[in-house]
Amino acid sequence: MASDTTGRVVAVVGASNDRRKFGNKAVRAFAAEGHTVVPINLTAKRIEGLTAYPSVLDVAGPIDMATVYLPADAALGVLADLGAKGISEIWVNPGAESDALLEKARALKLNVIAACSIVGIGRNPYQF
Repeated sequence: MASDTTGRVVAVVGASNDRRKFGNKAVRAFAAEGHTVVPINLTAKRIEGLTAYPSVLDVAGPIDMATVYLPADAALGVLADLGAKGISEIWVNPGAESDALLEKARALKLNVIAACSIVGIGRNPYQF
């Protein structure tokens, strides 16, 4: 199910400066595919040379897609912000999903895909 849409604005929620973490691999993978990447991290100011924001609500302009790399409890806490931002496609990666999160996403009428977003764009996360 590789995405053929490049040039989208993609928020990586849980982006990291640790290159071993999937929150960093996603930043690099989506950038390599030609997307505009917006790292979301509560404390970091820059990730992989990109300006990082504490919330999707702090980002000016629309976000086309969010990919979530947070522990399940923290991921549950950001769903309302993702919905408020009007993000039409939200990927919840392995480790971030839970029954409670998927139930809340349905209640908020969010388009949530519970799968690895890096694989979803046709990349191998272990190459990053």
